[in-house]
Amino acid sequence: MTARPWFTRPAPSAGRRMFVATTLASIGAAIVPAAAAQDRRPVVVLANLTEEPGVRIEGLGFTGADVRSSFQLAARRYPIDLRPLDNGHDKAKALANAEAAIRDKAALYIGYFDDPATNAEIARRLKGAGIPVIAIGQAIGDAPIYGPDNTGAGRIAGEALGRFAATMWSGLPAAYAIVGPVSDPAERIRERIAGILAGLNQAGVTTSVARLDTGGNPQQTEAVLGRFLSGQGGRKILLATLDDATALSTKAALEAAGRLNDAAIVSLGCDRSMHGGMNDKKEIDPANRGSVLIGSVGFYLDRYGYDVLPMAMKLLRGEALPPRTATTHRLITSANIFMEYPPADMN
Repeated sequence: MTARPWFTRPAPSAGRRMFVATTLASIGAAIVPAAAAQDRRPVVVLANLTEEPGVRIEGLGFTGADVRSSFQLAARRYPIDLRPLDNGHDKAKALANAEAAIRDKAALYIGYFDDPATNAEIARRLKGAGIPVIAIGQAIGDAPIYGPDNTGAGRIAGEALGRFAATMWSGLPAAYAIVGPVSDPAERIRERIAGILAGLNQAGVTTSVARLDTGGNPQQTEAVLGRFLSGQGGRKILLATLDDATALSTKAALEAAGRLNDAAIVSLGCDRSMHGGMNDKKEIDPANRGSVLIGSVGFYLDRYGYDVLPMAMKLLRGEALPPRTATTHRLITSANIFMEYPPADMN
């Protein structure tokens, strides 16, 4: 009998080969779905108010692209599939986007739209599909809402303006005015004006406050402010503007009238027109601490994603959210601007 070399092995039998192949196949069948399940992330739809370039939202200097970008950047931290959609300020598009979320079996719908009737219909359809909702700015059924505290932001601006007058010009005659689209019937405008008046009152200002209406067109500022200034000789001028574009046009009008040295402005919004990098030379800058602009109250629409997505994760885990969560507003000045908005070119 010929001896088999020590380094060879007997060939496996046909039965053994079949057993091994069947076992490996069953293991592979179990692994593939598990891996696929890990790859399937919950779909979170962001139906944004509008993506039209240059269109300002919330009566401030932010765009829909600012909002969407903040969600895309923030989503990198979470195991979700974020799908941005554009409502385009259009009722039909908003309803179509809600239907798209239903077709895609979205785990969560984040809706930003400003028509109450359309939002009510969106809420009805998504509730029927069992899709939870987070609303931005305006109510969508009984979904939890995230958005600005317009009254609170206005109060911060009014208090800052009143404190500045009491600290820097105590005892001197002063005239106060609110500048911007003051006749706009939008609730957010009425709330901001009410907040400014409450803040001035809290700071001890008892003088009447004029309302200078630009009609939402900052180019009208020089004309309306000029008429106001003509009757304020010898007075310090304290101005609260309803947006940053109006603040910048107000500064230009004061300069044209030769009144920069006895005026102060507080604005609302703090969008990119107010701040930038270390070399951008914007109005709110550590190197510009003598500006007529005391500061601007931040609304942070360009950071909404960082606030809303943690709420979304709680909702996906089955946790309850409060009925309303307000943006945290603060006065942004030349002293704290780089803490609030660190410049990309700092290094």
